[in-house]
Amino acid sequence: MKWLLPFLSYVIVVTFTPGPNNVIAMAIANNCGLKKSYKFIFGITSGVFIIFNLASFFNIFLLNIAPVIRPYTAIAGAIYMTYLGIVFLIQPEEKDMQKKELSYIQGILLQFINPKVLLYALTVYSTFIIPNASSKGVIFLFGIFLAVTAFTATSLWALFGAVFQRFLKKYRRPFNIAMAILLFYSAVSISGLLDII
Repeated sequence: MKWLLPFLSYVIVVTFTPGPNNVIAMAIANNCGLKKSYKFIFGITSGVFIIFNLASFFNIFLLNIAPVIRPYTAIAGAIYMTYLGIVFLIQPEEKDMQKKELSYIQGILLQFINPKVLLYALTVYSTFIIPNASSKGVIFLFGIFLAVTAFTATSLWALFGAVFQRFLKKYRRPFNIAMAILLFYSAVSISGLLDII
């Protein structure tokens, strides 16, 4: 059980730090309200659960294929996050805010092009869960735990966006610019461009 504390530390750091899921959920809750952000958040949770369970049952295969698919998922994820950042920059007016609401399906699909989630799933399963789990049932329960953790983290970020909605409404333009910058930074980070520089 020595692995449990490092496992939990890793899960908390990766799940609760800024990333595409958390930043987008916060922005949607701020722009459209907390209630409307939950379609997207439930999509994220479902996508994370699917990815994690695929990673658990196909871990060896995924570890072999990850280096091959990573550049493509990185590019797709970077393009999608860049698109979302541009949306935040060009639609700052209150009447346009509803256009930023994302769906349940978009929340799921984002996970399949989100290298942070894909690499997180591979790492957490290959390093912590697979070597220490006693059965497929236990591995499945870890998938539920990790999805619930993702839901909690994304919900907290969305709650932050909703709670400060009145304050952020006053500073809508700077907030949208900050969200766009975070999305652009995430896009550059996952694209691999920072490794070249």
